[in-house]
Amino acid sequence: MNALCRAATALSLLVLAGCSSEDPRLPDKLYEEAISLTQQGRNQEAQALLKRLASQYPDTKAGRDAVKDLYTLDGLVRQEVRERQRALHGTMKRVADALTRYRSTHGEYPRYLSALVPDYLDQAPETPWKHPFLYRPYVTVPIADVKDRRGRVAQVFNTKLDGYILCSLGLDLQIGGEDLAEDSYIVNGEPYKGAAPPPIPQPQPLR
Repeated sequence: MNALCRAATALSLLVLAGCSSEDPRLPDKLYEEAISLTQQGRNQEAQALLKRLASQYPDTKAGRDAVKDLYTLDGLVRQEVRERQRALHGTMKRVADALTRYRSTHGEYPRYLSALVPDYLDQAPETPWKHPFLYRPYVTVPIADVKDRRGRVAQVFNTKLDGYILCSLGLDLQIGGEDLAEDSYIVNGEPYKGAAPPPIPQPQPLR
């Protein structure tokens, strides 16, 4: 369950705590709260509250109205999710492009995204829900084999930050999730679709 749904559940419990479970006005109060949430643009919270209302009070007018409203609201929520995800992926692509340009100039990726401002980005990047991105640069091959002119192989430490992981953990800031809580990763400029977070090579050299 994502953060918005949890907030809606908590809101419902607060409403229930303030009214008797036998109060016939309770379904109407819940429905009014759901409508208020939609007017504020908090569609996912309203969706969770309407689902609760339709499930617990199916024989009331408010419960029947909730079922009808859910058809419309479900479409709005899906559209909102698509728009937020499209905005997120667009921002992540811009950051990835900026990181590529930075490496072309400096020979490695920056230690922090703030180094991209102002030469490569106008401002520090953030998700559509105003969270900072998680960024981890790393050395892909900490110990490299190098041949001399006679073909002899020696091992040397490589300290250049030639790889990175850029991540958004979604609206809930937790690993895993769906819809707006879904995680998004870019690894070395390419989208990462693995079920688990991408691994970082170990050990990393000291800088």
